[in-house]
Amino acid sequence: MLPELLQRFWGMIPVTLSQYERAEFVNSYTAVLIQAWSNEDYAARLEYNPQAALAEAGLELPRGATICISRDMPDVVNRDGVEGQVDLYEAGLVTGYFEFKVPVVPMVSTSELSDADLDSVAAGQVGCSCCPCCCAT
Repeated sequence: MLPELLQRFWGMIPVTLSQYERAEFVNSYTAVLIQAWSNEDYAARLEYNPQAALAEAGLELPRGATICISRDMPDVVNRDGVEGQVDLYEAGLVTGYFEFKVPVVPMVSTSELSDADLDSVAAGQVGCSCCPCCCAT
């Protein structure tokens, strides 16, 4: 959606990453998230020197790029997920403005779990689906 808007309103030709480039970007972006969530020093570097912190994770951005790190995320889970971040990155390759969504804490969706699933996890119940089961007595 974002690439189409760029072309329609600003006459900019959108950039579409190849499958390989997309996989590289997703891997690097994932590394940024993991580092930001597990390493306070990295999270601080991401705030005060985002270009260097992103480069540490494999995201080399053009010199002079404007970088926005969005850390405060709304309570609602970002519906676009990684695809939305790929769109933002592709738009940045055209405009020079790169926005990265890096929530302060991991956003875990429980929408796929039923109440019964959540109850069994909370109660410490573990189901075994293998037959014959090595833990059966």
